[in-house]
Amino acid sequence: MTEVVNLKRARKAKARKAEEATAAQNRVSFGRSKSEKTLAKAQKEDAARKLDGHKRHDDDSNF
Repeated sequence: MTEVVNLKRARKAKARKAEEATAAQNRVSFGRSKSEKTLAKAQKEDAARKLDGHKRHDDDSNF
């Protein structure tokens, strides 16, 4: 015989699990110190600058 499952409790447990996953992601994204944020921003800008430096330009373009 199978066990009786309360669907209301199962839905709430599923919602809590999803909210906890979102909270964990937010802790990673927003729970950084100011120095970590500035370092990540500098690395992102450096990568963009390097990528722009390697772009090919045609002679007839205005760039």
